[in-house]
Amino acid sequence: MTRITIDPITRIEGHLRIDVEVNNGKVSKAWSSGQMWRGVEQILLGRDPRDAWAITQRICGVCTTVHAITSVRAVENALQLPVPLNAQYIRNMISAAHAIHDHIVHFYHLSALDWVDVVSALKADPDKTAALAETLSSWPGNSKHAMRAVKERLAGFVGTGQLGVFANGYWGHPAMKLTPEVNLLAVAHYLQALEVQRYANKIVGILGSKSPHVQNMAVGGVSNPISTDSQSVLSIERLMMIKQMIDQLGDFIRNVYLVDVSAIGAFYADWLGHGAGITDYLSVPDFPTDEKGTMFDLPGGQITKGDLAGYKPIKSFNDAYFRDGVAESVKHSWYQGGKGALHPYKGETVPQYTDFKDNEKYSWVKSPTFYGKPQQVGPLANVLAMAAAGHQPTLTYLNLVLDTAGSLAGTKIPLAGVHSTIGRHAARAVRCAVLHEVLQKNWMALIDNIGKGDVKTFNKPTFPKGEIQGVGFHEAPRGVLSHWCVINDGKITNYQAVVPTTWNAAPRNEDDAIGPYEAALMDNPVADPELPLEVLRTVHSFDPCLACAVHVTDLEHDSVVQVKAL
Repeated sequence: MTRITIDPITRIEGHLRIDVEVNNGKVSKAWSSGQMWRGVEQILLGRDPRDAWAITQRICGVCTTVHAITSVRAVENALQLPVPLNAQYIRNMISAAHAIHDHIVHFYHLSALDWVDVVSALKADPDKTAALAETLSSWPGNSKHAMRAVKERLAGFVGTGQLGVFANGYWGHPAMKLTPEVNLLAVAHYLQALEVQRYANKIVGILGSKSPHVQNMAVGGVSNPISTDSQSVLSIERLMMIKQMIDQLGDFIRNVYLVDVSAIGAFYADWLGHGAGITDYLSVPDFPTDEKGTMFDLPGGQITKGDLAGYKPIKSFNDAYFRDGVAESVKHSWYQGGKGALHPYKGETVPQYTDFKDNEKYSWVKSPTFYGKPQQVGPLANVLAMAAAGHQPTLTYLNLVLDTAGSLAGTKIPLAGVHSTIGRHAARAVRCAVLHEVLQKNWMALIDNIGKGDVKTFNKPTFPKGEIQGVGFHEAPRGVLSHWCVINDGKITNYQAVVPTTWNAAPRNEDDAIGPYEAALMDNPVADPELPLEVLRTVHSFDPCLACAVHVTDLEHDSVVQVKAL
């Protein structure tokens, strides 16, 4: 038995430690440990609920808008406050653009190098690479000229001995299978994706006034004034600029991202048999199309043991099935416990650091459960729920990816194959394509509504005396995000954020059941314990974001943070 510790395992977004025991070339035991702290919940206590969105989006520098939107939804839910249609459409466009950006960046810039041998690309014939690419799609960036330029650029990196963004890779690892030509194509698309992802970020910036950390959210709507003839507000001219960028994103998603994921799936078809782990899936509906959050563009719900026939939908922002099912345990987390798993409205965050103890406490991440069971969340959970609900765009893109990968691999790939490490990447690409359609749809809905003369974007909230409580949820890029807010006399008395990486990176729960990362690593192959690339592949397929998942309390002083207003 060999014990491997990888710390940190993430390229960005916080410190995640993964420990595994390897027997006979396979993982036999695993621990997922959050090693980084945050403290937003404590900072919010006693504050005006209308300010929570601006603070919670500082939980992370990547997952920004998702926390802002979920926070205002939590307060609106407590108040049962409707949101004007224009505000819903603007929020939906921001959410969709943000998620598209996140999915593109995750595949190409955070995880593709787990599968692509960059140095091998120097052996490629760029003309053969271009010929191969042209058989897959009509993307203009696949030309012979483009491939020759990328190879020359890459040779310049390697020739200096300084690989820059491509440093510290597992080049030449025996688990790498792509041909030099396919590796060169992947490197080219890696670089092209750096340009394309900017369009999504610009959409967020135009609508949200800034990216990251949007400035336009408000409890009751958004602060965007709408006018058809003023250049200083959200005008038709700005919306037409957004439409152009939406089209550019769609071209890349359809002709590059979906194709590349299908190709990776074909070349690494054996990885369809690794990384399934927990097949109880949880997602939520999102992109509301009415003022009260009862109708949505995308469905969500719960699936048990991967059985789509048993799909249980979550129907609205007031859905009791979701609200009553969530709880968090700290039995194996560095907090005082002894009260069992607590519902977020009753959640506590009292630190009790003990150092890393395999069978006791070993993480700053809590352990969420849904009706007592751990759940896998994320694009795979969302895509399976949408497929189970019969959502046609999802079924179309899912079948396209499975058919393309199967054609390239020379064998039919069943739907069950997505319960895997490579399946999570495929689902993220499918969701990205679906989100692009959502972005288009909400842009048109906003244009149509403005054309009817409706320019309203805000309903003023009024806070009652006494206690109220609300939950806001959002299907964020990494999965189910929920904020739980208790308000008394207009001030926050408890606030808990149960985030996607908390679900997935959870340590063992109250019943000592392992979490999704840990479960997905079981029986994972490890060819070389000194170069545990395979462990990275499976964990990175979830797109970890530890900044969102952990908590903080200062043990030596009363104040966690002090902010001076100028």
